[in-house]
This record gives sequence, C-alpha cells and structure tokens, in this order.
Amino acid sequence: MEKSSRKNRILVVDDERGLVRIIRLNLEQDGFEVFEASNGAQAMDRLRAVIPDLVLLDVMMPDLDGFTVLKMIREVGNTPVIMLTAKGEEADKVKGLELGADDYVTKPFSPKELTSRIRAVLRRGNFAGDSEEGVVVVDNRLKIDFGRHQVFIDDEEIKLRPTEYRLLNHLVKNAGWVLTHDQILQKVWGYEYENEPHYVRLYINYLRNKLEKDPSNPQYILTERGIGYRFVDYKRDQNRGK
Repeated sequence: MEKSSRKNRILVVDDERGLVRIIRLNLEQDGFEVFEASNGAQAMDRLRAVIPDLVLLDVMMPDLDGFTVLKMIREVGNTPVIMLTAKGEEADKVKGLELGADDYVTKPFSPKELTSRIRAVLRRGNFAGDSEEGVVVVDNRLKIDFGRHQVFIDDEEIKLRPTEYRLLNHLVKNAGWVLTHDQILQKVWGYEYENEPHYVRLYINYLRNKLEKDPSNPQYILTERGIGYRFVDYKRDQNRGK
C-alpha cells in the first residue's frame, strides 16, 4: 500500500490509561491509526517499529519525562511531536519548542482541538513549497535549493526542521516585503494558531541562529519593530551590484 493511501499513524505516549483510551477513540473516529506507549523506553521501541507520522508525547511521565524522550526522538529523526502537558506555564511550552517539539496542547483539551492541531502539524510536515524558483542565491554565503528543500551556508548544508523550512520559504518568497506576525502565523502555521504569536518569535530566532553570522545583528531576517519581519531584498541588492 502506498504511503499516500494509508491512514496517518499517531503514536500516543502517556501513562494515563484513561486519557489514552479517550484519545484513541476520538482519533480513530477521525480516520487515524493509533498506537500506544506508556513510558519513554516503550515509546522509542514503538517509534522504530511503527514509524509513526506524528507523536503525541506527555510531559509528565515516570522514569523518563517527556522532555527527555523528545531529545531521544530528535536524535534519531524529525518525526513531528506534539507535547501534552497539564501545565499552562509559558516556560514549559517554550522548553518543549526549543527542544524540537512542533506544538503543544494543554490538558484538559477537547477532541476537536487535538485533532485540529494534529492535522495542522501534519500539513506543515507535508509542505512542498514552491519549486519553480529552483536555486536561490541570496549572496556568496547563503544558497537555497527550493526544489530539493536544501539550505547551504558556505556550501555546507544546514538542516532545518519542517516548520523552519516552511517559514524560510515564506519569508524568501516575499523578500523585501514586511510581513506581520498575523500574516506569518496564518500562512506558516494555519488559522488554528491565531492566538500563538510567540511561535513566530521563537522560530525566527531558530532560523537566525542557523543562518546568520551574528544572530544579534541579523543581515537576512530583519525585524520591523511593532509590525513583523522581512527577508532582505536580495534581488534588488544583486541588481544594484551589476
């Protein structure tokens, strides 16, 4: 069976059996194939055996907490991960995102909210972007191959997570134009994230840390205070140099 014709596989990692049962019921009704793990070690075994399309990962678990398991998952691949947390504290959310989580959902959550977030993350992961531009040479240092989804700094490939690449794609496609936080959220993350402006700030920082010579003095991704961000107008700069 081709991957495109099968159901998306979701691995649920949580030691609360009652909650897992509810999640399984709702996700199966929404057309997903669900697998379970009750601790970190079991989660890694299932990850290798099942090869899920997305992992729902509880933060608070015995033995290995969710953050530790997330680090282990990121050491072996880029499988999308949504953190499940009973804490609404900003620090916990930021920590998960900084460790490589794609999203988080705070307990208690509605089945509709969870399904919506899962579909949004899967949609971002399947993003193909615009390949007609081919290779974009921003300057002597930065090159982007949109057809192959590759980014190079000084001819060395820089690995970007799917959301980072999607954000970079949108910024470069609109080089020279100022994009507001709301515009970026809607285009890169989706309508489900209209009240999550910190995602934009975090991922702009991630990109700057990977692309800029000096992230504190960016030359590619520029801040327009009180409005949003813009990617340097490299085409205009190149024309000036001719």
